[in-house]
Amino acid sequence: MATEHAADALSAGDYIKHHLTHLNNLGEKQTSIIDPWVINYDTVFYSVALGLVSVFLLWRAAQKATSGVPGRFQSAVELLVEMVADQAKGIIHSAESRLFVAPLALTVFVWIFLMNAMDLLPVDLLPVIWQTVTGNPHAYQRVVPTADLSATLGMSVGVLLLCVYYNIKIKGLSGWVHELFTAPFGAHPLLWPVNFVMQIIEFLAKTVSHGMRLFGNMYAGELVFMLIALMGGAWAATTTGVFLAIGHILAGTVWAIFHILIILLQAFIFMMLTLVYIGQAHEGH
Repeated sequence: MATEHAADALSAGDYIKHHLTHLNNLGEKQTSIIDPWVINYDTVFYSVALGLVSVFLLWRAAQKATSGVPGRFQSAVELLVEMVADQAKGIIHSAESRLFVAPLALTVFVWIFLMNAMDLLPVDLLPVIWQTVTGNPHAYQRVVPTADLSATLGMSVGVLLLCVYYNIKIKGLSGWVHELFTAPFGAHPLLWPVNFVMQIIEFLAKTVSHGMRLFGNMYAGELVFMLIALMGGAWAATTTGVFLAIGHILAGTVWAIFHILIILLQAFIFMMLTLVYIGQAHEGH
């Protein structure tokens, strides 16, 4: 949830702009231009750290699993594992592929859920801690990895590479190349260029939409939390401050509760699309 902190020296626009700026290798020379050589250190750190937490939680659940009466943690993980296994079984009919894809989908779901859940932390909490540690009151820090387009597109590109791998594994390299040039309109030589272009567009569209959907929802949620934080930060500077403070608490609470659904839903959608795209790689046109 949002906090009531807002730097007095910053306007509302400056406050939001500062919170939307990454800690990266550009330093103070930030730019709005998408640069493939820019490394967002905060996104890398939080995504890797939360990935390790995801793996640890799943490993811990496996280590603590018992055939007796399960505890709450084990019950929750078992329900999650069964849900993912059922979805994978209904989409991917190869038992051999499911041995890898089902655990992958489970890990993706937990990982993305934890990354999304960073949005529930107070907007200024970790950035202020970082500014205190560095001694720089204007230091940048963004803590929601899935609100960074480079992270979500990176994950969707990973899914694309898995799709290419399973296309080649299931159909063979020659079989997949044949499909690229003969589907969906037929095997006539005049249709080969059209078929190939359509296939490439399909792969690109699925990959871009896969990453953009998650990014768009989490970025919008992050903006709403920042606007609520501004409402709380402005309460002491206006004659209607008490009402702003009350509105800040109510709006923050309501949005946080609603946002929990978004966090879960977006993790589930990304996981399901991962299963669907990999499942399509197992099928022929």
